[in-house]
Amino acid sequence: MDGGNQTIALRWFGVAGRRSRAQERDALVLARVADGDASALTELYERYAGPLFAFLYRLAGDRGTAEEILQDTLLAVWRSAGTYRSRSTVSTWLFGVARRQAHNRLRGLPPPLPAEPPDGAEVVDGLPGPEELAVGGDRVQAALARLPLAQREVVVLAFLNDLSHREIADVLGIPVGTVKSRLHHARTTLRGCLDERMA
Repeated sequence: MDGGNQTIALRWFGVAGRRSRAQERDALVLARVADGDASALTELYERYAGPLFAFLYRLAGDRGTAEEILQDTLLAVWRSAGTYRSRSTVSTWLFGVARRQAHNRLRGLPPPLPAEPPDGAEVVDGLPGPEELAVGGDRVQAALARLPLAQREVVVLAFLNDLSHREIADVLGIPVGTVKSRLHHARTTLRGCLDERMA
């Protein structure tokens, strides 16, 4: 192996090792939650509240509703931590719990209204990329609101939370092929929505 490839391999193993240690640490923290340790729940909250809130906000389209669902998620984690069986990472399991809480709250409700963009948010032509989804301009939120919830959640998990197709499948409890299909249909819908707004 030449020096360049060896450096790349060492970096990859370093990143993989850090991820593995983080996953082990998360599993230990979740086990403490299962044992009734409230400080462990606080530790999980501090680590994952941001990504979970971003996911829930994109599903709900409303800050207050997303905050309520996040609180429901924490309560569900507190009650069900003992059911975690290491078949997925703790972060994937947490997104699955948050998704179930969102579905419980949002079932039967109309799609969210567009949110106001944060100050300084730029809107660019074409399909939104991960950065634009994260910033959340009104054009993006309006387009996301037009997606069925099943498509909206795969878009948010893929582009905002940067989950792989396999991780999304684990969160949603569906086959990888279904994830790919929903992403394909979501992109088509988003493209149509954005084309309408630019016409």
